[in-house]
Formats: sequence, structure tokens, C-alpha cells
Amino acid sequence: MRKELNKELKEWAVALMIGFLIFLVIRIFVFAPYRIDGDSMLPTLQNDNKVLVWKLFYNEQMMERFDVVVFKVSEEESYVKRIIGLPGDKVTYKDDQLFINDEAIEEHYLDEERKQTGYTKLTEDFSVQSIAHLERIPEGKVLVLGDNRLNSLDSRRFGLISTDDIIGEVKFRFWPFNEITYDFD
Repeated sequence: MRKELNKELKEWAVALMIGFLIFLVIRIFVFAPYRIDGDSMLPTLQNDNKVLVWKLFYNEQMMERFDVVVFKVSEEESYVKRIIGLPGDKVTYKDDQLFINDEAIEEHYLDEERKQTGYTKLTEDFSVQSIAHLERIPEGKVLVLGDNRLNSLDSRRFGLISTDDIIGEVKFRFWPFNEITYDFD
């Protein structure tokens, strides 16, 4: 009887250790929870929302325009913003209109912000040239903006960010439960 109990305890211990290792691998390499801190992504994401950040295989080749990403700004701090300009892009804002490679691009995710604030102009004029002194975004860099254009610390203030600093893409909001959302394009 005692041998059977010891055997069962060992099996449970091994199962728990394997489960814990699987959890760690998933947490480190696949996805991670993240709490939104601040209002820079309103109305898309609100302060204290909890999201899952997809990390697996998310690199410069996987990045797409308008992905919502989390990136490191220091060892202790990270931000969530939307990718607007990719490597090779010439990005300009003129009269609240986004131009990428001289083509006007619609930003439908800003419609709610315009409706809520009543402001018709959310984004002041700027270009990659004015923030990075370059004609185009270089390899290994992206331009990011918060959806709350009137109140966002983003590439307009701190410049282009390195793709190496991007932790992953925000894929799923799981808190609050009444606002569960998948994908933010």
C-alpha cells in the first residue's frame, strides 16, 4: 500500500513538473499577459484592460501595418502602440491624413475617437523626415503611434523604435469580460 502511494505521489509530482514546464515555455515563448497602463490607445484599449501578447515568431518579417504591439522602452517599462510605418516606408501626416509612400491611407480605427471627442483633426502634421531626419524608415525600425493621438507618447516624441524591442502583437483582450476582443486592426 505504501509503495503504491509513493508511486502515485511521484507520478503526480512528475505531472505537475511537466505541466509547470509547459506553462513556462508557453509564457516565455508563445504569449504573455499584459496590463494596459494609460490612455494612449483610447478608445481601442483602455487603462487596466488585460490583453494577451503573441510573441512566437513575431519578428520584422511578420509585422504588418496597423498591428498593435507591446515594446520595451527600458528594462522596467513597456508601451503599447500601433505600427504605422514599416521599414522602407515614407510616412507623412498632412491635414490629419496619413500618407504612406505618397498614397493616402484610411485609418478607420480613429473614427470612434473622432466621434467621442468631436475633434475633426487628431494628428498634427509630421513626417519621418521631421522626427528621424530620414526620407524613409530604415531596416530594423518602425514608426508607432497611439490611437489617442491627442494624448500619446509615441514616435512623434521619441522617434522610431527598433524592431528588436518589440515583445509581440496584442491579439486578445480578456479583461474586462464584457469587452473581450480579438484582433485590433
